[in-house]
Amino acid sequence: MKNAPVGSAENRKVFATFADLTADLMRKATLTVLLLLLATGMRAQLVEYCYFEARGSYNGTWSDSSFEGKLTGDFLNFHLKGQLAPGLSYRIRQRFTKPLYDPKVPLNATDLLTLTWDINEKWSLDAGKLPVFIGGFEWDDAPIDLYYFSDFAKTIPQVYALGGTAYFRPVQNQTLHLQVTQSLLAEGNWDAWNASLGWTGQFFNWWKTLWGINFMDDPYHHMMGYLALGNRFEAGPVALELDGMYRRSFKQKKAGLDLTVIGKLEYKVGKFTLFAKGGYDTNAANNVDEEGIAYDLTVAPGSSILWGGGGLEFFPLRNQDLRIHTVVYGDNFSKSVIVKAGLTFRLYLKRPLT
Repeated sequence: MKNAPVGSAENRKVFATFADLTADLMRKATLTVLLLLLATGMRAQLVEYCYFEARGSYNGTWSDSSFEGKLTGDFLNFHLKGQLAPGLSYRIRQRFTKPLYDPKVPLNATDLLTLTWDINEKWSLDAGKLPVFIGGFEWDDAPIDLYYFSDFAKTIPQVYALGGTAYFRPVQNQTLHLQVTQSLLAEGNWDAWNASLGWTGQFFNWWKTLWGINFMDDPYHHMMGYLALGNRFEAGPVALELDGMYRRSFKQKKAGLDLTVIGKLEYKVGKFTLFAKGGYDTNAANNVDEEGIAYDLTVAPGSSILWGGGGLEFFPLRNQDLRIHTVVYGDNFSKSVIVKAGLTFRLYLKRPLT
C-alpha cells in the first residue's frame, strides 16, 4: 500500500473513502452550525426570520411514444436572515439537495451567504456568496419557484458566486447595481471574473424593469458580453413578463445571432395563479473561434430551441406557506413533453414581524 503507484486502484479507493468522509463531516458540521445559529441567534434576537422550505413533484415524461414517471424531491432549503448590528445584516440560504462539497465550486450547496451594510438611505454594500445580477425576471426568480426555464439558464454552470455589490438608490423605487464576482462560466477558475451593471426600477406603477449588462469571462478568456432587458407589465390580476438577452464575445470580429427571448403571462384569481411561459434560444453556427471552440458556452452554436408550456398554482392558505402546482411543458429539441405535479411548503421556526 505504501508503495502503490499514483492512480492505482488502491489509491483511488483511499481517495474515494477520504472524499466520502470529508463530505459526511461537512454535512454534520453544516447542521451543527445551523443548530448553533438557531440556539444563539434566536435567543439574542439576531434573527429576523428562519424557515425550511421543500418542494416535491411527480414528473412524467412522454418521449418517442413512451412514458416514464417518477417521484422526486426537488428542493430542501434552509433560510436565515437577521441583523448583527444597526445597518449590518446577514442572509443565508443552504440547499440540502445539492452536494455540499465540490472542488470546482466553493460553498457548493450554499446559495446565499451574504453580509450587507446599509450605509445610508442611498448606498448599500454586500459581500459573500450572492446571486449574480445578469438581468431579466426569469433569472431573478428563486430556483424553487421555477418549474422549467430557458436553455441559457439551464446550461450555465452556476448561478451564485463569491463577490460583492454596491447599490445606489438615487430616488425611490430606482436602484443601480455595480457588481464584481467570480465568473459563472468558469467553475473553479479564480482568474476568471464577471462585472455587471444593473438597474432595478420602473417607469410607471405598471412597468417594472430588471436591466443589466455583464462582462463575463470564460475558461478560454473569450470575455462574453450579455445585454439583458427584463420588463414586467402589471394590470390588476394580469402580469406580463418579457425578457430579452443578446450575447456576444469581445473576441468576435463578426457576430451571428446569439440571443434568448422569454415571455410569461400570469393571471391571479383568488387562491389560484394560472400562467403560460415560453421562449426561444438561438446561437448561430459560426459563433466559434479559430479552433472551433464556442464563444458562447451556454447556448450551443447551431441551436434553435423553441420551448414553452403552462401551469396552475394553488395557494390554499392565501400565502406562500403551501403551494400546489401542476405544469406541462416541452421543446422542439428533446421532442418530449413533461408533466409535473407536486407541492411546496414552508416550515417557519421564526416568522418575520411584517
